[in-house]
Amino acid sequence: MTPSPRPVVTAFDWVPEFARGLVRDLRVRWAFEEAGRPYDTQLLGAMQPRPEDYLAWQPFDQVPAFADGEIRFFESGAILLYLGEQHDELLPSQPQERWNAISWLFAALNSVEPSIGPLISYDVFHADKPWAQEARKPAAEFVQRRLSRVNDALAGKDWLAGRFSIADIAMITVLNNLRHTAMLADFPELAAYKRRGEQRTAYRRALEAQLADFQADPPLTPAGD
Repeated sequence: MTPSPRPVVTAFDWVPEFARGLVRDLRVRWAFEEAGRPYDTQLLGAMQPRPEDYLAWQPFDQVPAFADGEIRFFESGAILLYLGEQHDELLPSQPQERWNAISWLFAALNSVEPSIGPLISYDVFHADKPWAQEARKPAAEFVQRRLSRVNDALAGKDWLAGRFSIADIAMITVLNNLRHTAMLADFPELAAYKRRGEQRTAYRRALEAQLADFQADPPLTPAGD
């Protein structure tokens, strides 16, 4: 019998140094590593136009997109949920634990990650603007309120849903976006939680795989651009 082709995750072949380890395909790679399941990557140029048919797969022209046989879809949270449905290591089967994990998966991507986006914009893309520091203050306060709620939820627990799950993959990779700040130092439960996640062998393998797919130098801009 011919073996089924491996699932495919799209990723970038180069990003600037500050973004390495933050691109969202890391979440999917981590889930595959936790499940002990092989996968392939399809590398795309972050600084170049994507193939014309890519928008039919990923309407927002981002990564990751995902294919498993004839099933093709996008969004890192949806991919994590799909893999969680297939692997008990990623999503508990007991109903309450299962829905706790799914709730925290959505919370990481809908309640925590969007709050961090403006902060990154001020710190990375507009740091040289005279108005950035003042604009940053309310954004940082909002992030701190979100972090406080997650920190409190972790009190006495190693993982958000009782045992490790896709919720933790999502939340820890979201928290990675604050690595250019010292904000987690004010939240000891959260800081310890992030360290636990990053110490997992599967996380380290996923990160190494992502970094290995990046070429050293930025791709050449096509002539005429």
